[in-house]
Amino acid sequence: MQARSIIAGLRRGETPGSAALDWFAHALADGSVSDAQAGAFAMGICLNTLDNAGRAALTAGMRDSGKVLRWDLGAPVLDKHSTGGVGDCVSLVLAPALAACGVHVPMISGRGLGHTGGTLDKLEAIPGVRTTLTEEQFRHVVSDVGCAIVSASADIAPADKRLYAIRDVTGTVESLDLITASILSKKLAAGLDGLVLDVKCGSGAFMKSADEARALARALVDTANATGCTTTALITDMSQPVASSLGNALEVVDVMRVLTGQGSGRLAELTIQLGATLLDQAGIDSGVDRLRDAISSGAAAEKFGAMVYAMGGPVRFVEDWSRFLPEAPVIREVPASNSGTVAAIDGEALGLAVVALGGGRHVETDTVDPAVGLSDVVSIGETISKGQPLARIHAAREGQADAAARAVLAAITLDRGRMTAPDLVLEHVT
Repeated sequence: MQARSIIAGLRRGETPGSAALDWFAHALADGSVSDAQAGAFAMGICLNTLDNAGRAALTAGMRDSGKVLRWDLGAPVLDKHSTGGVGDCVSLVLAPALAACGVHVPMISGRGLGHTGGTLDKLEAIPGVRTTLTEEQFRHVVSDVGCAIVSASADIAPADKRLYAIRDVTGTVESLDLITASILSKKLAAGLDGLVLDVKCGSGAFMKSADEARALARALVDTANATGCTTTALITDMSQPVASSLGNALEVVDVMRVLTGQGSGRLAELTIQLGATLLDQAGIDSGVDRLRDAISSGAAAEKFGAMVYAMGGPVRFVEDWSRFLPEAPVIREVPASNSGTVAAIDGEALGLAVVALGGGRHVETDTVDPAVGLSDVVSIGETISKGQPLARIHAAREGQADAAARAVLAAITLDRGRMTAPDLVLEHVT
């Protein structure tokens, strides 16, 4: 089989067969195809699209291009993936809550991308925590604690690492087929028994419309199930942040408030909904009650603390978490310029404001400041009086705080009428 014949077929509008897609995925990993050929392949997929069988074949090939983990732990091995949003720190609550329910969660996560935050960056805001573990260390933490949140090693889906970098510079990122294969190849390489997908929809998500989110959810669910992993997707609202904070250490604060019984709201509820879906898939009854009890009893917080310590963090983080997290030198409120009800929040604009503060990356090599961001962000439907804070800015310098304040005022719309907050879960895709 040759790359040029596969690419020529794509140029003619032909859909590659499963064997060809599997071959190309392995060729990406072992260097048998050039960057030019990989770019031409990605463009061909963008222009022609794949059918369900082709998408599953490409995903399986990319998954199998590297190491695929196998587990023998005597309990279900489950995970969750989010397509990205703002204030989305659900993974940090969900993984230990599931572990407290007796399942194992080998969560391979990513860093911030564009205006959305990254789970690894948030976890690394805790001093000492290392998310780059050897396979032996990863297996030990998952087996001993029940959960671990780590970065993908070099031998997990190497075809995706190669193709992702090429897509970024060839204008082929926005392909449903390539997005699906990229997301699932890494997740399925973790050797999962079950997966739940949190497909975000709204101003703070990559998918702005319900139709876009539904198409991605359907592609992901169909492909994951076709490759042997029981999968369900929830399409969830991202018209406002999940937590009340955006920024790495600030989101850890929200996580700890939920885990220690000091907070609830959207973050806690979405965690319960996603976790219950996973437990139900695994044949475990009363998932909602189990997860609520795991959080309220402190069992989930205990698991989180054990995971943090096993990954290099403080031994008593859960008992005194506020002492360990970094704090920005400039903290300032953003007062509302008039009264009204919060009618809309531009989540992407808020996310970009956090990036500008130093809480995210413009390029891959940027260093992230874990202390900066926004906290106490108002919610849709909330009634606000003139002068009442819309958010609190945490910045490294006064000039950055000034720019962030302007961004917050522009991103939050107040209206004189009544406004009802949107439902958190919009749709289930099974």
